[in-house]
Amino acid sequence: MTTIIDADGHVTETNEQLAKYLDEPYRRRPLVSPLFPSDGWDRRLLGSLGDWASDAGAWLTALDRGGVEATVLYPTLGLFMSFLKDRDWAVALCRAYNSFIAEEFVQVSPRLKGVALLPIQDPDAAAVELRRAVSELGLVGGMLAADGSHLLGDQRFTPIYEEAQRLDVMLGVHASGSHLGGAGVDLFPRFIQAHTCSHPFGQMRQLTSMIFEGIPERFPRLRLAFLEAGAGWVPYWMERMDDEYAKRGEAEAPALRKKPSDYVRTGTIYFSCEADEWLLPQALRLVGEDKIVYASDFPHWDHSYPGSIEEIRSRGDLTEVQKRKVLGDNARRLYKL
Repeated sequence: MTTIIDADGHVTETNEQLAKYLDEPYRRRPLVSPLFPSDGWDRRLLGSLGDWASDAGAWLTALDRGGVEATVLYPTLGLFMSFLKDRDWAVALCRAYNSFIAEEFVQVSPRLKGVALLPIQDPDAAAVELRRAVSELGLVGGMLAADGSHLLGDQRFTPIYEEAQRLDVMLGVHASGSHLGGAGVDLFPRFIQAHTCSHPFGQMRQLTSMIFEGIPERFPRLRLAFLEAGAGWVPYWMERMDDEYAKRGEAEAPALRKKPSDYVRTGTIYFSCEADEWLLPQALRLVGEDKIVYASDFPHWDHSYPGSIEEIRSRGDLTEVQKRKVLGDNARRLYKL
């Protein structure tokens, strides 16, 4: 039986859970919807979609239901951290979330892993927090928000990349699934339209920034994961970046020493897939069958776990070796489990 590792599950943390872990003086600050965007859209359609997983017991039950060895947990409210304007508050909330995930999930069971929520508002503080989260709390990586007014190729994020490479941990680039991500997504009148575009647009934007600004060239051992947008877009985007680089790279991407697609194909960049993607076989062939990981997205409104595992197992267009890599081997390598 193939070992299954979930590369991207989520905790549905609450304001009350986070408040207990805030340091002083922030513990005295009112915690009224500090993260979640008040856009008024009903993501769960009156509770008819998704599940809840606010404690370790709920997640362990879910793992047993799908026959999954371990999951790597990302936040839910924390996905919107990048939209906060108060830098110190963002740092305090990230520290609180990381302490919470460590104590209430990671320390409860070795099957529950966690990544650190990092405040992109303050890269120096983010690097310090990543060090604390990995060295003291036992977390296995860090999360960088794809959405917001920032671009992750910017030089100001260098301290985070230096620290992650030094610690030998991965960084996961994860979007919020919100209209607040920019790139025109804010113009859509319905959530179905905004959500269709928000994840891939956010990933495309940040991959473009990081590749052309030379992050994989400068940090060749840094493992990056682009999560929750599927993998079918990646070959197209590799080709598009290569075409731009051939025409303008010498003048406008001088940090690169090879084609953008080479950094994706031969480097340490991973992507999560959807179980029913039409183009998954092509992505495995063109991106690399060692670079694509399974992600449950449980318990969010649009997950299909545990059915998504059987969808991959039953696909006739994937080899047994590819299924084994996608379902477990690649995630084990990405997170060094």
